[in-house]
Amino acid sequence: MTTTETTTGPRLFHRPVDTGPAYWGPGDRYTFLVTGEESGGAYFAMEALVPPGGGPPPHIHSREDETFYLLEGEIEFRLEDETIVAGPGDFVNVPRGTVHCFRNAGTEPARMVLTFTPAGMEHFFEETLEEAPSGAQEPPDNIDEVAARYVEAAPRHGLEFV
Repeated sequence: MTTTETTTGPRLFHRPVDTGPAYWGPGDRYTFLVTGEESGGAYFAMEALVPPGGGPPPHIHSREDETFYLLEGEIEFRLEDETIVAGPGDFVNVPRGTVHCFRNAGTEPARMVLTFTPAGMEHFFEETLEEAPSGAQEPPDNIDEVAARYVEAAPRHGLEFV
């Protein structure tokens, strides 16, 4: 079981745009805004750039609540058995234990901020994804490899794909 252990409290800091660690999801680009180490274990937040067709398969977090704040574009969310479409300024709250996923069903890229409470999910992304160098525009063609790493690592991180 992966846990976020901290010996200090949250840190006061400023992270300028595009300076956090970045990773390629299966087509998506995730840039860390604040990690558990930086928040005293309270939360982890990242920006997601989701191209048309992008987004993860349905899954459940057993350890974290997850929120989404949409900045640009439109994202289709599955929340248990309901499907909703969120646009700029919309907020979605997903309590732990809830089946959910998101997909950019539009024709333009979408951008949103995801928050996981408490922190810890960042370790899943660090373990399973490839780093996205600053300025890199095109994701690697590795969806099958990432999917295999997701499935293998998920149980260690309290994540279940359904």
